[in-house]
Amino acid sequence: MSTTIQAVRDEALALSVSERASLAHDLILSLDEPSDFDPAPDQEAEIVRRVQMLREGTAKGRPAADVFRDIRAKFGK
Repeated sequence: MSTTIQAVRDEALALSVSERASLAHDLILSLDEPSDFDPAPDQEAEIVRRVQMLREGTAKGRPAADVFRDIRAKFGK
């Protein structure tokens, strides 16, 4: 590993959890073409609605095991 990459990694690991999450998100998005993330207007509206629910604390989650069980039941895997 180059010293530049190691230095960047060390600096990134010194960031707060939320800063690291934001950086990780940006890095992951940078791996794909921007056009891959161009939602239709109705999809964008749904994203905005769900983010608002999270911010307001009104979103209801489900255990991952339940979600995966439902997916396996629906798609037979």
